Formats: sequence, C-alpha cells, structure tokens
Amino acid sequence: MGAGARTPEELEDLFEDAFMLRDQEALAPLFEEEAVLVSGEDPQETRGSHITAAITVLWEHDRTYLAGRTRVFQARDTALVVAEGGIAVMRRGTDRTWRYAIALLSNAGGAPISASKRSARSSTNP
Repeated sequence: MGAGARTPEELEDLFEDAFMLRDQEALAPLFEEEAVLVSGEDPQETRGSHITAAITVLWEHDRTYLAGRTRVFQARDTALVVAEGGIAVMRRGTDRTWRYAIALLSNAGGAPISASKRSARSSTNP
C-alpha cells in the first residue's frame, strides 16, 4: 500500500481500500500502536494490536466502510474527521505519516458502516 498516508484524507482512503479489500496486513500500519477503535451495534472499545481482529469480525458480518468526509479539521499534527458514519482523531508521527489514534465507526440499525457521501473537505493549518 505504499509508504503511508501523507494527509488525513489519504489515510481515510487507505483505510477504505484496506477495509474493502479485506487486507489485514494493510490495516495495522494505519493505526497508532495504542490506538482505539469503537465499532459495532453494541459499541465496544478495541485497542492496539486487537484492532485488526475486531475489523475481521466486522467483515464476517458483511460490514463495509466508505471513506466519505464531511469535515476535516487539522491543527499541526492532529486532525479530526467528522462524518455522518463516524468520527476519527488522527496524528502525524515523527515519520510524517498520518495514523488513526481514535476511530469511531457507527452502523446504527445494522446498516453497513459508512462515512457519508463524498463531500467538501475542509482543512486548516496543513
């Protein structure tokens, strides 16, 4: 999948690609070592190295993720992505690669997990 995400938007795209292709190896580098993922109808926190396994469970239930941003707010090396289907906090590491620190994926009513339709992106302080 390359050297990693250079922007918060690119991180969302890489996550969508890995999710849709069900590529476990591509998922791990997208999250910080101590990241938190919250997902599912009965939201549960998954941390660190267990995130890939949690996403595998979503795949087993035929869930999907589409990276459609509603808003991206960036302050230096931290970004907040707010979308209809989820919220994420991302950080840029010392290697200049963006990774998820916190990701909340919603799928109310058992519908597929999806961020909203692709829409305008807003960034500040790149």
